Amino acid sequence: MKALRICVLGGTGFIGSHLVHRLDRLGHSVTVLTRRPERHREFRIGSSVRLLAVNPYDDNALQTLFSDTDCVINLVGILNQAGKSRFQPAHVDLPRNIVKAMRETGVSRLLHMSALNADVNETHSLYLKSRGQGEDLVHQAPGLNVTSFRPSVVFGPGDSFFNRFAGLLNMAPVLPLACPGARFAPVFVGDVVEAFVRALGDNSTIGRRLELCGPKTYTLKQLVEYTAQVIERKALIIGLPDFASRIQGRLLGLVPGKPFTIDNYYSLKKDSVCSESALTGLGITAHSVEAVVPAYLGKRSTRAQYYRYRTLARRS
Repeated sequence: MKALRICVLGGTGFIGSHLVHRLDRLGHSVTVLTRRPERHREFRIGSSVRLLAVNPYDDNALQTLFSDTDCVINLVGILNQAGKSRFQPAHVDLPRNIVKAMRETGVSRLLHMSALNADVNETHSLYLKSRGQGEDLVHQAPGLNVTSFRPSVVFGPGDSFFNRFAGLLNMAPVLPLACPGARFAPVFVGDVVEAFVRALGDNSTIGRRLELCGPKTYTLKQLVEYTAQVIERKALIIGLPDFASRIQGRLLGLVPGKPFTIDNYYSLKKDSVCSESALTGLGITAHSVEAVVPAYLGKRSTRAQYYRYRTLARRS
């Protein structure tokens, strides 16, 4: 595949940082949009990645940037609404702006991050509904060659899933867990990145909505228990019944940082499991939780210490 000029929105987040470094190593010319480039100097070390201070909601700014672009990758997404961060602007308005700017400048290739269970007809979870609206919007845009990605929970060095539960388990010996029976098929961030890379050079993925899942399915409680095992932490994990899970969502949604919200509760009511993972069709062998997590989360592992260092440096 020839070197492309790629513009990435959401490129400084967990998945974005992994993908941007991979694209850079493959020889592509990568531009990352961020409002505060000075906070992400790690991209300047040993790479040719270009960071630009651009407001992605500025139509004129996007059009100017896209005029020198072959492909756009949109990774922008939020799990909770807080302050100025709202689902509608992040998941619907921004994709609409991207589509408009691409059509104005003649750029046709778009890789769009969505979420498993995203559905415009969702009646409870605003997160899943807004994700569905954005996904439908980009696929229905005339003149664009779109591939969207619908992953289960994504894990890997720097993730906010296993690392978050590890932090909670280290703080408290007892953990009341909402929706303990919710099912996931966690997918390794490296496999997600590989799916983006392969789709970039595979025209057969155009128009498709690719579900991405790992090789095994677990309940939420099983994953939290496994986290405790890896960090060698003895903890009592109490699975809450449905009514208590709902109450926890409403109460913790009022806490600064919103560790769990009523919208998270509604999202967890739908199993995050693929009907058929697209990884196999892309020629990717999915990595299991057990093969990866101990390497960056394990308490005594030398490699875990190395991954933690890289995460702090934001270069993993």
